[in-house]
Amino acid sequence: MTPSVCQYRRRLRRHCLACCLEMVAALMALTLLLAAPVAAASRIETLFHHAEGCQRELKADPARQKYRHHWLRCIDKFKAVYLQDPDGVLAPAALYQAGALHLELARFSGSAADRREGIDLLQRLMRRFERSAYRSKAEALLGTAPKSRATPAQKPVPSSKAQATPAEKPAPSSKPRPAPAPAADPPPIRTTAAATDGNGGGPATVESLRFWSNPSYSRVVVDLDRGTTYRHHLLKKDPEIGKPQRLFIDFDRCRLGKDVQRQVPINDDLLLDARAGQYDANTVRVVVDLQSFKSYKVFSLDNPFRIVIDVWGQEGLAKAAQLPAPPPSASPAKVADPGKIPPNALARQLALGVRRIVIDPGHGGKDFGAPGALKGVHEKKVVLEISKRLAKKVKQRLGCEVILTRETDRFLTLEERTAIANTRNADLFVSIHTNAARDRRAYGIETFFLNLATDEDAILVAARENATSEKNISDLQAILLDLMQNAKINESSRLACHVQGALYRHMKGRYSQVRDKGVKQAPFYVLLGAQMPAVLIETSFISNQRECQRLTDPKYQEHLCDGIVAGIEAYMRETNPTAFVQQAGKKG
Repeated sequence: MTPSVCQYRRRLRRHCLACCLEMVAALMALTLLLAAPVAAASRIETLFHHAEGCQRELKADPARQKYRHHWLRCIDKFKAVYLQDPDGVLAPAALYQAGALHLELARFSGSAADRREGIDLLQRLMRRFERSAYRSKAEALLGTAPKSRATPAQKPVPSSKAQATPAEKPAPSSKPRPAPAPAADPPPIRTTAAATDGNGGGPATVESLRFWSNPSYSRVVVDLDRGTTYRHHLLKKDPEIGKPQRLFIDFDRCRLGKDVQRQVPINDDLLLDARAGQYDANTVRVVVDLQSFKSYKVFSLDNPFRIVIDVWGQEGLAKAAQLPAPPPSASPAKVADPGKIPPNALARQLALGVRRIVIDPGHGGKDFGAPGALKGVHEKKVVLEISKRLAKKVKQRLGCEVILTRETDRFLTLEERTAIANTRNADLFVSIHTNAARDRRAYGIETFFLNLATDEDAILVAARENATSEKNISDLQAILLDLMQNAKINESSRLACHVQGALYRHMKGRYSQVRDKGVKQAPFYVLLGAQMPAVLIETSFISNQRECQRLTDPKYQEHLCDGIVAGIEAYMRETNPTAFVQQAGKKG
């Protein structure tokens, strides 16, 4: 065979092989193309089953229902099904379940935003899937669609087993409400204390009465040596015998301490006095005589056990009632009902700006806070140094009045810090702390605002700062449910976002290994009851050797303060840019 023939055959074989490979590749591509819809449908179905499993676990576990992040986890799973296949057969079911879960969450949180989100999801279902069987289910859940659009904040939410959980029975709501009618008293409310000290189970002892007040707000604290059960009741005024309206609290299995001041005169615009007495052999009664009030709240804190009574007057609520109407561009779904303060109203619509800031150095005195990774370093000293620097910078750069809750190494209770801010009519409350963790490698910066806990790390941080147990943090969630509708929750979230963002950007540009742990929410005693936007800043981890070394460096402290001030300034500019410019002009 000649060489030319051999070369021709080799070329022919190579050509045939190439053709075969192309045919195989084409067949494989065609197979994958045909199989893709089946694989996608299978994947969507799997996602939906996972979402249903999450929902079943949530509904079967009342303890999970107390935590917002468990609800959002299930909601996000159903949303993912819809987003990945918006026109698929499972899309209407996914939208329905996400909307229904948001409405159930609103039942727990009391949040108008949660309720609106649920309504929006169900209305989207009704618009996109008019022929779906889930449309009628959505209509049944909402009642009639037009009504739900007009008054989303007042729409009832379907009942669920979760209604029987302790989270549905908080102390009386701080939501504005009128005083009870003379014809009848409100029913007594009984609350079980979350903790006892376990030293023999003997009777509790009332040790002291404390108070803070101004014309529109008063806080009374009853200190006990251990937890016990209590119930409170509001009595109407009795002019015939000269008795004012009274709020009393009965403590079961309780004794009155020998050194207790039995009558504490207050005589502000709201309260006449607070007095304690041994009502019977096993009951101590504490009575608060009321001159006037608009709403009140009673709740317990632990370690040590104490009862906090917050009383609000007409003044603050009267201001809220005079707020101007929202701008015409606001959508109907976002207009709050007349009985509630709309989000951002206090700061945006009253145009008060920020004039007075309370800075709270955490811990102090006998409370050392978290120990540092370096010997002899403690949180209480570091945060006091940072707070003093921060106060100076806020005065110089923002022109605001600054009040420090403590300027020396002295002990303050957590409820006292917020009471100082409330009674001094502060516009912002900023609590300064350093973080700590068992894992000494943990590092970073994070900012918190008061709300239900969103993750386990947030619960651990709140437990440490509250000097209480993780179980008590879970119990505390119930206290927060009636706070969810307050405008300050929304404002606190905005303030936290500005502070965290500015602080991280500022530190990242100057130091290596700076971690942004983000904005989180958790139930902090020190923020509980604050009447203004309030945040707690965990500046760095004092338990981390590198960050502990930095925290003791004055230059690092200065940079931290620069970042915090930049965040506050950004919040002020967003809230009221005109007032801020005017303020800066006067300063110049």
